Amino acid sequence: MRFLNDVLPTRTLFRGGALALGLLRGGALVLAVAMGLLVSGCASDKDDTIPPDEPAEKIYNEGLTLLRRQEPEKAARRFEDVDKSHPYSEWARKALLMTTYSYFEAGKYDEAIGIGKRYIALYPGSADAAYAQYLVASALYENIPDITRDQRKTRQALDALEDVVRKYPNTEYAATAKKKIEVARDQLAGKEMAIGRYYLEQRNYTGAINRFKVVVTQYQTTRQVEEALYRLTECYMAMGIIGEAQTAAAVLGYNFPDSTWYKDAYRLVQSGGGEPQENKASWMSQAFKKMGLG
Repeated sequence: MRFLNDVLPTRTLFRGGALALGLLRGGALVLAVAMGLLVSGCASDKDDTIPPDEPAEKIYNEGLTLLRRQEPEKAARRFEDVDKSHPYSEWARKALLMTTYSYFEAGKYDEAIGIGKRYIALYPGSADAAYAQYLVASALYENIPDITRDQRKTRQALDALEDVVRKYPNTEYAATAKKKIEVARDQLAGKEMAIGRYYLEQRNYTGAINRFKVVVTQYQTTRQVEEALYRLTECYMAMGIIGEAQTAAAVLGYNFPDSTWYKDAYRLVQSGGGEPQENKASWMSQAFKKMGLG
């Protein structure tokens, strides 16, 4: 589900061996550190201790070298060394953000979430707080489970992504977060549909209607809403509530006239001797008017 350009919108892939990760400027991660700017020497994979006088800049640059080698988990640990040996320094602040990014790249999403939240707590007013918030939200997004499982993590991801849009509306991160929000919302709507279909198969029409109603009232902009309106038509017809079935079909036809679900709903209502006809007082009609869709 993850796309690299979605994670780091300002990323530039340098050619000719230049290092593509560097200093923080202007509220985004500016990828401008070339190999010639690095302190000589590479990070040692064998060293478990930090020399007491090792400069923060040297440790930080070794983390960048590991990232260039595509060893993000090792890079994350090296960036953590900056925080351990030089806490409260500017290098530690930068390293904390780079640790978040490195763990994200390594697929260690829980670690990225924890460290990213720590950055936000320590430096809420920094120019890079927006990027840290975006990384946390993206890591939560990567933790979204499949449709058969509990969707608590999906809701957490949705909340975090909406925070990015709300707090930093004019950033590039907000634009990318909006795309991920739609995917998360569709996932939640899909879960409601799956449960609703199960109830429908069990002929628990009231339970099914309640689930499909959530999709219609809360997730109207997702791809699930067309089927939800058809299933409502199906449920109401089965219960003999013809007026609501006609309304569901009519609302479906008005908003999605070319939908195959509408064609099925139309035939279903006709099989009962009726036609799609909207009752404007129905909750379905009112729900779509609130969204400006009906």
